[in-house]
Amino acid sequence: MKISNHTGNVEMTVQTLLKILDHSSDEIFVLDGEKRILYVNQVCEKHYGLKPTDVIGKFNVELFEKGYWKPSIVPEVYRRKVPCYMRQVTNIGAELMTSAVPILNEKGEIDLVVITSTQVETIKMMKAKEENGESKFTHEWNDDAHIVTNSGKIKSILEFCKKVAPTDSNILILGESGTGKSVLAQYIHRMSRRINGPFLAINCAAIPEELLESELFGYAKGAFTGASKLGKEGLIEAANGGTLFLDEIGEMPLSVQAKLLQVIQEKQFIPVGSNKIKKVDIRIMAATNKNLSDMVKDKVFREDLFYRLNVIDIHLPPLSERKEDIVPLIYNFLNKFNQKYNENKVISDECLNILIHYSWPGNIRQLENLMERLVIVSNSIIQLADLPDIINESVGQVTQLALPNTLDKALDETKRTLVRRSYQTYKSSRKVANDLGISQTKASNLIRKYCLDLLNG
Repeated sequence: MKISNHTGNVEMTVQTLLKILDHSSDEIFVLDGEKRILYVNQVCEKHYGLKPTDVIGKFNVELFEKGYWKPSIVPEVYRRKVPCYMRQVTNIGAELMTSAVPILNEKGEIDLVVITSTQVETIKMMKAKEENGESKFTHEWNDDAHIVTNSGKIKSILEFCKKVAPTDSNILILGESGTGKSVLAQYIHRMSRRINGPFLAINCAAIPEELLESELFGYAKGAFTGASKLGKEGLIEAANGGTLFLDEIGEMPLSVQAKLLQVIQEKQFIPVGSNKIKKVDIRIMAATNKNLSDMVKDKVFREDLFYRLNVIDIHLPPLSERKEDIVPLIYNFLNKFNQKYNENKVISDECLNILIHYSWPGNIRQLENLMERLVIVSNSIIQLADLPDIINESVGQVTQLALPNTLDKALDETKRTLVRRSYQTYKSSRKVANDLGISQTKASNLIRKYCLDLLNG
């Protein structure tokens, strides 16, 4: 391909041009006249947690309806056929200033639309630097049950939640610590008929046993030494008309379990030190990382309460079983803490690759805490040296075990992965050849070599 300027012709390959576009700090999106995505650069991974290969070839509306950004600038530019501008928010919390420029043919119809998006935080930082480095911009992060996912497992769970949310059935959320059980509970509450009522949460493991009862049920004036003379309203009463979320329900003592059962069965309770019955209308959701069935067998959790809570159970998988969520979560938290600390940090590809291959025993909570640390301690680019030793060492050991022991085997495995991935996407030797930049004859030979099971399937 040749590019002309006033000095003559300059040779530039397609690969060079694509490399330039991928190193742009702005997202570049190109749609055809049918609103199909022809091209997007690698910045889309930063904005949506999606790779270009996940996007190219799809219709724009497919991604919009899945909630990857809102609102959409596309209908306006195709209707008006003039440049349009809009502020957007993505599924992982990135705020974008977006412009869409239509390219018209001789008939005045749209041939292409070129969309570019710049993160608002980048604009803020540029303005701040112009004002002697003193930023006048603030941003309050909204963390209300925002669920970031590209995982099929999590999307299925969210669809299930939409079915059960409108009911008043009690829900038990199971999963390892840090998997996002409380966020899922808020998500369900927001889709329930109780959305205008309170959502109150208590961690049963964080409150001493002797105080948990009074925190939940409240107490009458003078109920015990040190009690307020006015008495105190408990969380159950305060949640009236809404949802009460009991996190770490497995840590609740048996004495409190008995009173909670009364609330579930009869919608009433008696505060500590009182003889007056109070009625409530609440929905109860609970969560635990323990095996309640085993606790029932061991007589440390009431069987009747277990069945009352376990009307609907939802199991949240650990982050190690939803690897496709690691990248969008990384960028979600990077956006969050950049805004919180008024920074504009970016993460290197090497660092991102290490985090993708880490096992995340502490799940999403561990990832969130790490990203906050990295935004605070790193320079403008988060590098491998900024990662804790435990992560670098852990991933290094796994990588060494997984690598083939010869160069030929490593190259062959890489070639096999690329060919199979391309064939699964395009299903034809011609398109695979175009995707991998090889001849159709070579593509056909490689497909026969590496994709025999796919051809027969």
